[in-house]
Amino acid sequence: MSSDAIVLLKEDHKQIKRLFREFEQAGENAVVAKGKIVDKIIEALTVHTYLENEVMYPEVRKLLPEVEDDVLESYEEHHVADVLCMELAAMKPDDERFVAKTTVLIENVEHHIEEEEDEWFPKVREGLGRKPLQEIGARMEELRPKAPTRPSQPSALKKAVDAVIA
Repeated sequence: MSSDAIVLLKEDHKQIKRLFREFEQAGENAVVAKGKIVDKIIEALTVHTYLENEVMYPEVRKLLPEVEDDVLESYEEHHVADVLCMELAAMKPDDERFVAKTTVLIENVEHHIEEEEDEWFPKVREGLGRKPLQEIGARMEELRPKAPTRPSQPSALKKAVDAVIA
């Protein structure tokens, strides 16, 4: 598998979107199944946003100052997703707002993925080229096993706090 950062992030996006479809197709009364799917969504998003926030965004921001506004917007979109994930992690699948909150999370993340893949990634690929993207991807893969998988883990909480006070 390629260590190209954009390829790796697009693979994460595919996995996350697959989980979104599973949730949406689970059926109205599939409370237990939806709860398990949301746990997987939270884990996938927590790892993914951690890798982007810790490796991809700072590197791109440093190497391509012209995309700074895109990076700052992405940090904010991650913050919204982080807050929703924290709230969902504290809820039970039969809470009356569980499905609504998950739907809002899905809509926000799908918007973010679309912007990244259609607008941001092409700028980054053109601006950085293959070698820097492979180096960034290799650092992301190195960090992946250590990434938080729950929003309540200290490294994930730090990320959320940084977004608020930055």
